[in-house]
Amino acid sequence: MLSAFFKAFEQLGDPAFRRVLWISIGLSLLAFVFVWIGAGFFLAQATFLNIPWLNDVIQVLGGLATAVLSWLLFPAVVSTTTGFFLDGVADAVERRHYPGLPAARSQPLQEMLASTLSLFVALLVLNLLLLVLLLVPPVFPFVFYGANGYLLGREYFETVAARRLGPTEVRALRRQHRGSLFVAGVLIALMLTIPVVNLLVPLVATAAMVHVFETLRHRDSR
Repeated sequence: MLSAFFKAFEQLGDPAFRRVLWISIGLSLLAFVFVWIGAGFFLAQATFLNIPWLNDVIQVLGGLATAVLSWLLFPAVVSTTTGFFLDGVADAVERRHYPGLPAARSQPLQEMLASTLSLFVALLVLNLLLLVLLLVPPVFPFVFYGANGYLLGREYFETVAARRLGPTEVRALRRQHRGSLFVAGVLIALMLTIPVVNLLVPLVATAAMVHVFETLRHRDSR
């Protein structure tokens, strides 16, 4: 499992990776600029009974809440904004490490759109629900990384596998190896919460999952 991620990091210099990296950085920063502008506008309008000290407290707490929400929602935002550009990353990994593979299955736009949006909605709803667990600090990290790990491992695997297999085969392979994919997903979730590193995650996760997918399906074919 770790070797798949090491190989992914080793290929970050590939031109196909760099293109998606800049797209990832640009779109993610743009998304969060809008979040912060919106939050700043709302807080600027918030006044409570013209009590200066109370307004100051609201401003500080609102800024902290915005920062926490941005951190929690980063997995959903960065995975969605780059979801449509990761096919080139998978192609680059296959050209370098699996040159004998035939051309990948052409995925219809609606299939890619449905997959990307379903991941965004699932991650968004999940992380908003997890806000309640911030009140229970010892529990929160385990639930946060476990739940996000499950979703991220599942979605990145299905995105990569759908290029080579039909939907029924993808689901069967995923269920058969759910434990390995959960571990991979937790690693992805951990990286998404590390500043700077998290900007690389869509590329690294996609590349690593190509290696995981090829390993699992060839192991089963023996």
